[in-house]
Amino acid sequence: MSRASAADQARLSLFLTRATLRAVAGRFTAFWLYRIPFLPGTNDRLVIAPQDLRTADATRAAEMLSGRFVFAGKVAVCDGRSPFEISPPSDEWAVGLHGFSWLRHLRTADPAISRARARALVGEWIKYVGAGNPISGRPDVVARRIISWLTQAPLLVDDSDVRFYRQFIRSLTRQVRGLRVRLAGARDGVPRLQTVIALVYASLCMQGQARYTEGITKQLAEELDRQILPDGGHIGRNPGALIDLLVDLLPLRQAFSSRNIPPPQALLNAVDRMMPMLRFFRHGDGNFALFNGMGPTPTDLLTTVLAYDDARGTPVSNAPHSGYQRIEAGNTLIVMDTGRPPLLAASQEAHAGCLSFELSHRNFRIMVNCGLPGTSREHWRPMARSTAAHSTVTFNDVSSCRFMESRLIKRLMRGTPIVSGPRQVTVSREEAGGATVLRAAHDGYVEDYGVLHQRALMLSPDGKRLDGEELFTAMHGDEALAGHDQFAVRFHLHPMIKANRLSDSHGAMLLLPNKDVWTFNAYEDRIDIEESVYLAGNEGPRRTMQIVIHGRARKVARVQWTLSLTAASPVGLARRSQPATTEKPAVKAEAKTEAKSTEKGGEKTEQKPEQKVEHKAEPKVEQKNEPNSEPKTEQKTESKDG
Repeated sequence: MSRASAADQARLSLFLTRATLRAVAGRFTAFWLYRIPFLPGTNDRLVIAPQDLRTADATRAAEMLSGRFVFAGKVAVCDGRSPFEISPPSDEWAVGLHGFSWLRHLRTADPAISRARARALVGEWIKYVGAGNPISGRPDVVARRIISWLTQAPLLVDDSDVRFYRQFIRSLTRQVRGLRVRLAGARDGVPRLQTVIALVYASLCMQGQARYTEGITKQLAEELDRQILPDGGHIGRNPGALIDLLVDLLPLRQAFSSRNIPPPQALLNAVDRMMPMLRFFRHGDGNFALFNGMGPTPTDLLTTVLAYDDARGTPVSNAPHSGYQRIEAGNTLIVMDTGRPPLLAASQEAHAGCLSFELSHRNFRIMVNCGLPGTSREHWRPMARSTAAHSTVTFNDVSSCRFMESRLIKRLMRGTPIVSGPRQVTVSREEAGGATVLRAAHDGYVEDYGVLHQRALMLSPDGKRLDGEELFTAMHGDEALAGHDQFAVRFHLHPMIKANRLSDSHGAMLLLPNKDVWTFNAYEDRIDIEESVYLAGNEGPRRTMQIVIHGRARKVARVQWTLSLTAASPVGLARRSQPATTEKPAVKAEAKTEAKSTEKGGEKTEQKPEQKVEHKAEPKVEQKNEPNSEPKTEQKTESKDG
């Protein structure tokens, strides 16, 4: 939906005006600061090189050495030219190129060849691009480039000549100076927090930036307290944001120790809160639940980050601040979205999936959301953000949130914000006979259609049966629903699940890869098995199926359904026309205003000291990465005065 109320439009206009002024002022100032060579504060050496927890791939290194650069699913062949001289295949490709995260792959190649190639590419960027390029100069891209250059300093500086060393330090200093000015114009959420993290890295790693350490550390503490919620989630509500942030925060914590500076308490507390939430969103197969912009799970990064979790406790079941609920019984797991959309400034990637849920059994996901692909995200994002791409209820084929899709707004905010959506989401949990009952309701369709959606889920103690109920309450009388009461209850299936509708048209048989059989039963309501698309696959979007229950709220105000594990073999079950269980669930969707919350805090992780840094006569930086260990920093460096 692109419509918005007058109040929403006024709020959006005010926000855009402020954001535009900050961005223009910051970009104008940074433009001149980057080009003035005689400003004071030029740094003459690096002090430490923090560890990069991201894994390196020898195949990617071989591709780059041969002139093939692959980012965001696009391939560019240089044919002897610099990658910074060719036209980028897409903006996402350009972001990957100018962020320089790919430097880590060159560590896996021959040291002499990789160092020469890395220095050549950095020199080409300084010569042909600089920070004046629209994409290269974005605060989030500059932040990623600064972190990449600092973490890969051993690769770049070892055995380098005086000319490159001075050129490298001069460019790095100017980028840090410009980023500090443009911090206020960085997009809220993960981009702004990563910008602050990059500036903290620079203050710790660069000798001349030490005077900014205290001020930028205070800003880091403020951003962490604001963006990392009390239950450990992020204000943008994207589970993947936790991985992206922890990959940078964990080495940063050690960088403080290597400079004999106590890490700020806000950093330690944020890491302690975020670690349990990694397990909260994780299914039995190791992948994250697909909510609010989550795509394919970077399992290598997740495994690395989890190695630093000393507590390794059981994840909480209730995350009220982040807006998620988790139910686990037997070998079955349910994760449900029970939160409101993020604030306007942090909602560019949020989805309209209120009351959607995902279900997995053992190592297999059964019901999922469509998610977001790892590549070509901007192409798929409008569809992926819609309510119809989630396992929940849609009314009249529209989403429960309104997206402001103006081209101007999308360009200014680098995304499409949510301007309105569910304002009140009520949640309650209780135990009934050993079973967990979760009830929730949202008012996302009340303003347009006058209907309140209420959902109830009850998972049996052994995890072999899930009873569900959808209740549609007319807030302004049934007459208000006339002609606008069409609903669709959707259950998207994972591509590995095979679905066949039963002969009575009220149920479906679901076959898992391990030959377990689950039966879906909608009782009096007819179900349809329709095509769907699973976007978050590692190999890209894949075709899949979805179970859909269509109806009209004026005629069918309550939809009851059951998903149960069938003990019969697939052959025996196929011969039966009726599901094994025909009893209706005894759970009713009653909206309650208070949620029972349970929070569990983890103990703070113990800081392990890093090795000291020695400065010798040549500009050498040595960095050792040990798998499954605390990040250690060892570097030898000295300035060259020429």
